[in-house]
Amino acid sequence: MSDTPYHEVRDESGHLVRELHGVTLVHILDYLVQHYGWQELDRLVRINCFANNPTIKSSLNFLRRMPWAREKVEQLYVQTRTDEILRRNKA
Repeated sequence: MSDTPYHEVRDESGHLVRELHGVTLVHILDYLVQHYGWQELDRLVRINCFANNPTIKSSLNFLRRMPWAREKVEQLYVQTRTDEILRRNKA
């Protein structure tokens, strides 16, 4: 799988990571917070809800109202998951 093009990487269910098939915004945010923590997440995606008293609930409310912010978070998720899968499959 290491020869797989970056945009064609599939998750454990066989779905293309970039399509976010069945992945909810709650799951994306939980994953990113667990993977990076709030401080690093704020550094990677400059959104105030990640910097000032961040919570899952307040971040979800903001991301659901602001499509541009949600898109940035989803892109970070796709990139992070793709890198994770490629690293795991190399090992």
